[in-house]
Amino acid sequence: MPQRRDPGPSVKDKELYESLRDDGASKEKAARIANAAANTSRSAVGRKGGKSGDYEDWTKDQLLKRAREVGIQGRSTMDKGELIKALRNH
Repeated sequence: MPQRRDPGPSVKDKELYESLRDDGASKEKAARIANAAANTSRSAVGRKGGKSGDYEDWTKDQLLKRAREVGIQGRSTMDKGELIKALRNH
């Protein structure tokens, strides 16, 4: 196994950095993730997605408003399921 070199003082979590490098991440990506993990709670690092929730949890009025915002045609005659499908396909 190749000998590891110190990644330098800019990397705040050297263990995570080395683990990411072992998994094939580039030096830049590994350093970015390791530093983000050191600055915040680890569970929040890498979490994706918005905070709006699933369309199934929205009311029909909320779905209609969103459909109007994105310009979906025929929205006024759609039921909730059709609105969800149209929004996902938009």
